[in-house]
Amino acid sequence: METLSVRYWVQPFPKGEPVKIKGKLVNHLGFAHFSRSRSRGRNGGFPQQLVARASDKSSSSITSSVPDGIGKRKKEEEEGVEDNKGFLLDPETDDSGSVVGFNLSTSHSLNGEVAIESPAEVISENVEETDGDIEGVDEAPKKVAHSIVFVTSEAAPYSKTGGLGDVCGSLPIALAARGHRVMVVSPRYLHSPEDDTFAAALDADCRIKIACFGGEQEVAFFHEYRDLVDWVFVDHPSYHRPGNPYGDINGAFGDNQFRFALLCYAACEAPLVLPLGGFTYGQKCLFMVNDWHAGLVPVLLAAKYRPYGVYKDARCILVIHNLAHQGVEPAVTYGNLGLSPEWYGALGWVFPEWARAHALDTGEAINVLKGAIVTSDRILTVSKGYAWEITTVEGGNGLNELLSTRRIVLNGITNGIDVNEWDPSSDKHLEAHYSADDLSGKVQCKIALQKELGLPVRPECPMIGFIGRLDYQKGVDLIRWGIPELLHDDVQFVMLGSGDKMYEGWMREAEAAHKDKFRGWVGFNVPISHKITAGCDILLMPSRFEPCGLNQLYAMRYGTIPVVHGTGGLRDTVQTFDPFAKDGKGDGTGWTFSPLAVDSMLWALRTAISTYRDHKESWEAMMKRGMEKDYSWENAAVQYEQVFEWAFIDPPYC
Repeated sequence: METLSVRYWVQPFPKGEPVKIKGKLVNHLGFAHFSRSRSRGRNGGFPQQLVARASDKSSSSITSSVPDGIGKRKKEEEEGVEDNKGFLLDPETDDSGSVVGFNLSTSHSLNGEVAIESPAEVISENVEETDGDIEGVDEAPKKVAHSIVFVTSEAAPYSKTGGLGDVCGSLPIALAARGHRVMVVSPRYLHSPEDDTFAAALDADCRIKIACFGGEQEVAFFHEYRDLVDWVFVDHPSYHRPGNPYGDINGAFGDNQFRFALLCYAACEAPLVLPLGGFTYGQKCLFMVNDWHAGLVPVLLAAKYRPYGVYKDARCILVIHNLAHQGVEPAVTYGNLGLSPEWYGALGWVFPEWARAHALDTGEAINVLKGAIVTSDRILTVSKGYAWEITTVEGGNGLNELLSTRRIVLNGITNGIDVNEWDPSSDKHLEAHYSADDLSGKVQCKIALQKELGLPVRPECPMIGFIGRLDYQKGVDLIRWGIPELLHDDVQFVMLGSGDKMYEGWMREAEAAHKDKFRGWVGFNVPISHKITAGCDILLMPSRFEPCGLNQLYAMRYGTIPVVHGTGGLRDTVQTFDPFAKDGKGDGTGWTFSPLAVDSMLWALRTAISTYRDHKESWEAMMKRGMEKDYSWENAAVQYEQVFEWAFIDPPYC
C-alpha cells in the first residue's frame, strides 16, 4: 500500500489551480461544507454522504457528494482499467474514534468502505501529484489552526505584577500571528472609579449565572479585539477594589478563592456563549491555564462538562509559572466550589506533620494547583531547567512526587521577550542607541545613568546592577552580606526594586554609607529599569529559584553581561564564559555560580570584573553573542505549537 500522510492542512489550496505532489493524482477534495453535517451511524461515525464503497463492484455509481476523482476511479475499476494515479483519502483515527489525520492511499489497496471526514480546519483542494515537490502553493501548511483560550489572572498591559502578565500579554499575540484563533480570559480589575485601563473593552452584552459559594453569581463579559487576539474580561464586583490583583497593603485578599473560581467558571463558558466576530470558539478548544488562579478549569471540564458530552474534544494544558503559589485553602471550603463530592480527591491535600499548626491539626486542605496537575492533559513550565527542578524535593514545594508521576507529559519552554520594547537600537528611554554592529552608544548610556543617579562619572569603572523584588527568593540577602566586601573594589553598584521593608531600609543605609559607589532606588520605575539595563556592564541575579527570569534576557539583548545563580531558567539561558572554547576564540554569554553562597557570588563577580578590565576583546565578543541570541516570542510560539500537537494525539486525560 502506497501512503502519503496529510495531517491537518490549515489553509485551502487555490481553487482551480492544481497542486502537485510526487507523481500521484487526487482530484478536488473540499471538506469545509461537510463540517456542518455531523451525523453518526454504522460507518464509524462518519457522515453518510461521505462514504464510498470501493469494493462494491455491483454499484453503478457513487453518491454525488463523493468527489469526481473517486467516482472516476470506481468506473475504471469496473472497466478493468489499470491506473495507479487514482488516490483516496483514508482517515486515521485514535483509540477514541476521533479523526487525527488522513492518508492518501491508492484505491486498489483499499478494501471495504472508504470513509471520509474532516474537522473544520482540514481542507485539501485540487491536489495533483507529480514526481516533484509541491507546486501551485508557496509552502504546504503543516499545522492545525487551533482555537486557543488563555485563562490567566493577569495579562499585560491590562494587569501585571510579574512574568505571568508578560507571558499572557505577549504569547497570545505571537500565536495569533501564526494563524491560530486566540482568546485571553482575565478579570476586569478596576482599582478606582477613574481607572481607564479597560476603556477600549466594550460590554459584550452577555451575562451568565454561576452556581457556587452557596448561591448564584452573575458575571458579565467585556471584549476588545487587538493584535488579532480576542481579549475577554470577566466583570464582577469582587474585582473592583484598590490594590493589585491579589491583595493590598494589608496582605492577600481573603476571598481570592472565590474571585478566581468565578474566573474559571466564566472561562469555561466564554467559548460557548460569546459570538466573537460572529462565531463562538465552540467546544474543540485548547485551554491554556496559567498557575493556580486558573487551575479549576481542567477540573471543571472533567467534572461538569465532559460527562454531558461537552468539551469532549477539548484539551487543557497547565502552565506553571511559579510552583510556590498553589491556591491552598481549608478543606471545608471545597463545598463552595460547586463540585460533587467524588471530585474531592482531585483537590484534596494533606500537609506533612511538620507543617501543621498544632498537634490537633489534621493538615487537611484543598490545593487548586494539585487539582490542575492531576486533570490537565499536559503540563508546561517556563524553562526546561524549572521543569526538572519541580520534580525534586528541593524545588517541588511538596508536589514533587505528584509531578514526577506525570513527568512524561511535563515540558519546559523558555519565555520570550518583547523585542520591540526591549531594543537598544530604538529604546525611547535611552540617552543613546546602539546595536551589536555599533556598541559606541552603550558607554553614553552608562555616563547618562551615572549622572542621573549622582554617581561619579567614570566610564572605565565596572558598573553592576540589580533589578527585582526585594525578597528571599531573589537572593537579596546574599547581596546584603556581600556588598561590604565587594565595595572594597573599584566598582559601582545600582539596585532597583521594592518589597521587604527590611531590605528597603538596608538599601537606604548602604547608599548613605557608600555615597560614591552605591545607589538604591526603592520602588519600580520602567524608564529607570531600561536605563540600568543599558548603562550597567554587569547584571547580578542571585535568585534562590527562578522559573524563567526575564531580566537576564533583557540584559543580554542590551549587551550587559549577566552573573546569575545556576538555577531554573537562569541556568538554561546563561552560558558560562569559556575563553578557551572554539580554538581560543571563546564562547559563552555570562557567568553562572553555584552553590548559592556569598563566596561563590563574589568569585563570579570578580571574575567578570577582571575580564571587563583586562580582556576587552573577549568582553566585547561576549556582549555581541548575547545580543545576537533569539529570545523572541515567535521562537517560543513554535515550541508551544509542538506541545499543542502532542496534546491532541491522545484522548483527554481526565
